[in-house]
Amino acid sequence: QVQLVESGGGLVQAGGSLRLSCAASGRTFNRYAMGWFRQAPGKEREFVARILWSGGTTYYADSVKGRFTISRDNAKTAVYLQMNSLKPEDTAIYYCAADRSQNGPARFVYEYEYWGQGTQVTVSS
Repeated sequence: QVQLVESGGGLVQAGGSLRLSCAASGRTFNRYAMGWFRQAPGKEREFVARILWSGGTTYYADSVKGRFTISRDNAKTAVYLQMNSLKPEDTAIYYCAADRSQNGPARFVYEYEYWGQGTQVTVSS
């Protein structure tokens, strides 16, 4: 069982930066791949980024590649999403998720077993 709690969301102007954190409980955190997803009003939840257990392999959605960076600290059982050059279209609720498999990009919601409650990110123009 893994419990996830996101933090770090807020209101930022276009071009600004935010760093999201996801604190995980559970002794087996380092066995899970971790992902970030987001959901804008009226839209489906979409993949943002993923990092495998070792932290050495990452995947990104094309829309955030080069602007967002996912990282993890297994000792602190935490995963992070550094978001730079934010755009109004990045506005959404951001969720972290845990996946026991280490299979590839895993860009779909159903591939993740555990979810946090989400944190709101609003980017003003």
